Amino acid sequence: MFKSQVHQSHPIRSLFAFHNPYFHGACPTSLPVNSISFLRKTTRKHKVKVGFAPSSIKAVTNMTDKKAIGVKAVVTVKQTISSFLKNIGIEGGLDQLQDLLGRTLLLQLVSAELDPKTGLEKSKIKGYAHRISKDGQHVKYEADFEIPADFGEIGAVFVENEHHREMFVQDIVLDGLPDGPVNVNCNSWVHSKHDNPRNRVFFTNKSYLPSETPSGLRRLREEELLSLQGNGQGQRKSCERIYDYDVYNDLGDVDTDPIKKRSVLGGKDFPYPRRCRTGRPRCDTDPRYEKWHANFYVPRDEAFSEVKQLSFSTNFVYSMLRAVIPSLESTILDPDLGFPNFNAIDQLFTEGLNLTALDKKELMEIRDKFFWLRDEEFSRQTLAGLNPFTIKLVTEWPLRSKLDPKVYGPAESAITTELVEREINDVMTVHKAIMEKKLFILDYHDFFLPYVKKVRDLKGRTLYGSRTIFFLNPDETLRPIAIELTRPPMDGKPQWKEVYTHCLHSTGDWLWKLAKTHVLSHDSIYHQLVSHWLRTHACSEPYIIATIRRLSVMHPIYRLIHPHIRYTMEINALARESLICADGPIEKIFTLGKYYLEVGSVFYDQHWRFDQQSLPADLISRGMAVEDPKAPQGLRLAIKDYPYASDGLFLWDAIKQWVTEYVNHFYPKASMVESDEELQAWWTEIQTVGHGDKKDEPWWPVLKTPQDLIEVLMTIVWVASGHHAAVNFGQYTYAGYFPSRPSFTRAKMPSEDPTEENWKRFLRKPEAALLECLPSQIQATRAMAVWDVISHHSPDEEYLGDKPEPSWAENPVIKAAFERFKGKLKQVEAIIDERNADCNLRNRNGAGITPYQLLKPFSEPGVTGKGVPYSITI
Repeated sequence: MFKSQVHQSHPIRSLFAFHNPYFHGACPTSLPVNSISFLRKTTRKHKVKVGFAPSSIKAVTNMTDKKAIGVKAVVTVKQTISSFLKNIGIEGGLDQLQDLLGRTLLLQLVSAELDPKTGLEKSKIKGYAHRISKDGQHVKYEADFEIPADFGEIGAVFVENEHHREMFVQDIVLDGLPDGPVNVNCNSWVHSKHDNPRNRVFFTNKSYLPSETPSGLRRLREEELLSLQGNGQGQRKSCERIYDYDVYNDLGDVDTDPIKKRSVLGGKDFPYPRRCRTGRPRCDTDPRYEKWHANFYVPRDEAFSEVKQLSFSTNFVYSMLRAVIPSLESTILDPDLGFPNFNAIDQLFTEGLNLTALDKKELMEIRDKFFWLRDEEFSRQTLAGLNPFTIKLVTEWPLRSKLDPKVYGPAESAITTELVEREINDVMTVHKAIMEKKLFILDYHDFFLPYVKKVRDLKGRTLYGSRTIFFLNPDETLRPIAIELTRPPMDGKPQWKEVYTHCLHSTGDWLWKLAKTHVLSHDSIYHQLVSHWLRTHACSEPYIIATIRRLSVMHPIYRLIHPHIRYTMEINALARESLICADGPIEKIFTLGKYYLEVGSVFYDQHWRFDQQSLPADLISRGMAVEDPKAPQGLRLAIKDYPYASDGLFLWDAIKQWVTEYVNHFYPKASMVESDEELQAWWTEIQTVGHGDKKDEPWWPVLKTPQDLIEVLMTIVWVASGHHAAVNFGQYTYAGYFPSRPSFTRAKMPSEDPTEENWKRFLRKPEAALLECLPSQIQATRAMAVWDVISHHSPDEEYLGDKPEPSWAENPVIKAAFERFKGKLKQVEAIIDERNADCNLRNRNGAGITPYQLLKPFSEPGVTGKGVPYSITI
């Protein structure tokens, strides 16, 4: 699975050579060796003269009648470990010769102005850059130019890589100009001219709306966008930068193993967001699917940085070596082997994973051992756990299913008025509780019920549709009062449903524990499938593709969005290849098995709406908040102590202030948004192509004014930052001890059509029934290893408000707005700490309770349970 990679100091890791699927790029990489200073200068018999010694020979034009300006260009190339290792062989030697000759990079300076006499683009000024220094990973190259006084403002730089291997160009600085240095932020892989003769163009850090583009750059702006779109034909090469759309038809090697055939996601049958097109050949056995090739294509500039590559891959290897393999060795003869007792579960957690001291501290010292058994914790995690996105207000009574009763049985819920009023001790009627917003629900009934039979037909799995009702206590905590589990008519049996409540009698108490276990499993599945993967990873990929295809890098909105789309396509490709693939870890970890992504398609079809993905809209749609101009952030929460919502609204407010200032600076007039052709093409493509299965929905927001644009951008930015952080970086903290959030249930309820023998066995050993329901040893260790990996922050993680983008820093107005944004994020950190220390906030403070920190903006590397990166990077 892993390519060989650089030596690691960890003694276990160093014994193996692993395939590394994160080093995309068949186009080799190399960097130069030190050039030799005693080489003689060379000249070319052209209009442009090139000198290797910067102080003597300079690149000039033939416009000798104008006074020239001396300009020095310094190019910074970032050296990578992979490029160093590849700098061998004949091609490596040729590249070193190019360095010795001072011809590593050919630069061409582009004027932002047209020639006033001819109306044509001015001639480019060319010059070769040679190596001058190396400092750590950074290698600098220098070129000198003589620029005519009437050349005008430099708007772009063409770069031609004379090497046989690609190189990563970080930036170009042009110094010596009358108005000061001109900076060109590149951060891009530049292919070899031997692989592709087309030169790369990099624009300066100055942002322009399409209508404001300097005349000398308009053609380049348009052509650069077209070059990124491709023509929808051919197989993509790993060194290319082509962005296009396709359906999810590459989740398994169908030709080799037909059992790995999964539903094609995207289209009429299974609507779904689109992914990046790879162009791989179609399968021989079924042309609906793509052939399975290692190293899934992503455009070259979307690949992980090397620090992130090494961090992710070695963490994955580490977890698999230290968790899964030891467990496999103990269960190889019986993969269905469960845990004999809870002590064995504790032992696996504390010893089997060999976690760092930090990880153990997070899970075993802050929490008490039996927290997950208590009703209070069961309820609290709906507001301050991994999935605070599903709890909603009860607004209709009685509860009824919307599924076809002819197929799924009677629609009426077994949770009756009398039962609810009894469980709340008759303090009020159900009608009054609904009017006073006291009843809340986790409703997984209609979502899972259509798949109950399909899942039960898979070996060792069970599933129900479920509803869980909560009552709001005076102290703003929730109390679970009833759980309904439903099985549809199947195998000749009628619909089965049963309601469980908290009970003091031992039999009822154990049934209540088992019912909660099933609900926790449902919530775990929904969290990973919908709240995490679908609503963040999958739904964001079309935004990314459209942004690159339709917004020029010069566009201010591109430069605002870009930090929020960094690395997401790479992690999504990696997920398709290694996590959500057919018979991959996710299918083995979750009860839904091979139906995992298909169920997500059902949710996308029936429930996903762009206009409900922002934090305020999501809360309002679930009845968890109402608009109130007098309330902080303009919303009044139905539950005041709702940590995700209350912290999230402070973070939302900080982000919105920043986005609002940014948009209003570049769009001072309302009409400018509607007349921005790139922006309108971007928004149209998101709706009609990237989310094309939803293109005819009436709820898509219009994009006519700056306020419209702010709302659209806030949704995209929030999903990539706050939303994703809330569902991702606490996974190991909250779910590493798997009984608290089992992703897999193996046994049905003892009360469902029990035989006399099974019922007696349950009465005799109820703990055994719970252990048989929980994941097996191998399922648990797989899950713990994956949660450990995907909860990590990389050492080079980029957090909201941490550092400004180069284009932001060069604009005084934007730089000042960013500094205000950064200051407000620090206030958010302080507010969250203050709230976690408040003993009156019982959903985030108390004995054994993990403080809610998932929306604290900043973090250290590793598993920390906090930190909000700009983008979805893991």
